[in-house]
Amino acid sequence: MTYPKYLNLIGGEWLPAKSGKTTLNLNPADHSDVVGEFPASGPEDVNAAVAAAKKAYAEWRLVPAPKRAEVLMRTGLLLKERKEQFASDMTREMGKVLAETRGDVQEAIDEAFYVAGEGRRLFGVTTPSELQNKFAMSVRMPVGVCGLITPWNFPMAIPSWKLFPALVAGNACVIKPATDTPLSVYNLVRTLVDAGLPPGVVNIVSGGGGSVGNALVDHPDVRAISFTGSSEVGSHVGQRAAATFKPVSLEMGGKNAMIVMNDANLDLALDGALWGSFGTTGQRCTATSRILLQWGIAAEFTERFVTLAKELKVGNGLDESIEVGPQVNASQIETSKSYVEIALGEGAKLLAGGHPLTQGDYAKGTFFEPTVFGGVTPSMRIAREEVFGPVVSLIEFDSFEQAIEIANSIDYGLSTAIFTKDVNRAFAAMRDLEAGITYINAPTIGAEVHLPFGGVKHTGNGHREGLGAIDFFTTWKAVYVDYSDKLQRAQIDNAE
Repeated sequence: MTYPKYLNLIGGEWLPAKSGKTTLNLNPADHSDVVGEFPASGPEDVNAAVAAAKKAYAEWRLVPAPKRAEVLMRTGLLLKERKEQFASDMTREMGKVLAETRGDVQEAIDEAFYVAGEGRRLFGVTTPSELQNKFAMSVRMPVGVCGLITPWNFPMAIPSWKLFPALVAGNACVIKPATDTPLSVYNLVRTLVDAGLPPGVVNIVSGGGGSVGNALVDHPDVRAISFTGSSEVGSHVGQRAAATFKPVSLEMGGKNAMIVMNDANLDLALDGALWGSFGTTGQRCTATSRILLQWGIAAEFTERFVTLAKELKVGNGLDESIEVGPQVNASQIETSKSYVEIALGEGAKLLAGGHPLTQGDYAKGTFFEPTVFGGVTPSMRIAREEVFGPVVSLIEFDSFEQAIEIANSIDYGLSTAIFTKDVNRAFAAMRDLEAGITYINAPTIGAEVHLPFGGVKHTGNGHREGLGAIDFFTTWKAVYVDYSDKLQRAQIDNAE
């Protein structure tokens, strides 16, 4: 069998893992379709990549920011030309339907154009000094070599959220793509190179979290880590990075609630719930995994939602008629199965789905039925723990205040939504929901690149992608120019 073979990118050269080990990237919808062979790298490859990035950083940081931004503008234009091919590649390696992978590439395009504009907006501040004949200002400085660890569910969009702001700020990067979806990162970085990015400014080291991710976090020359993934792994990354005093940006899990009030536009809420719950096969940190239903509409909503969920067409995302693709691997199927068993054991009622799809063409991949549970209470594990699959819980409530309490009762705080025609309730929800994102009359999924993306509690550690990413990838320097031609001792000489 012949299939493409890919290499690490280190210092502008395409190199195999020093161990010679490789791993196969398989289409989750059809395991007979080998997307490619990728390096199974180790710490020695990370060392080489960090050394290359450190060398390239010395010159890249001196390139004027507007000139760095021109590389990103060209990258966005090239991504537009390559969008269809990159979307097809992504569907093959990740599984989500073509409409969604086109959106994933489009988000990288949007990010490129947005961040290119930031090349002329890396603003500092000037401020009056407290002393005469003294000028005071602050400027942004690049951090240095940044380690980026990215997930498999948005394999081009999320890397672009990290790479592009880091680059326009003047940093050099080593990126570890998710082991399930390395090709999309390769496509993104190759586009950067084709747009004129100098050798070594971005380096790719493909491999597992234990061998590559840990080495990247531990490396003394890596000055910052940006991670997107599970809360469990994020906690490990944060604690490990603390040993070398690295700043860490963590974007992690969610258990997102969508509240449907009695006065909601029910047709709109149903459309939103279906998309929020089963878009990307539920494999989003922003997925609508809890639907909170006020008593007056609960019965009708449940009946209609279950019917719609059962009608969704599951299959290979390369087929334009498919609405729900596969889960990314067998491990995710096992997680979905285990939570179905947990929910049933806790007394939840299975209303739709609940099983892997294994017959016929489904036998070639990792598919799971769109699954709906009713009779769920807020204390059940199915209502509190992230499944990261096409599994949604319906929870009934009486009052608006009770809905807010239920929504906020979990450890996560990424995205929330409310469907209502009452403007007062909408604004109260914006204020009271404990989350980094709140939607009014839209589901919990989706993000625009120029707004802050991230969450609170176990979802994140305070940093944001999008608006705010520049803050993470830069550090402040205060600058004082004393033109008095004499020693001025600040607060000592300024005291009354």
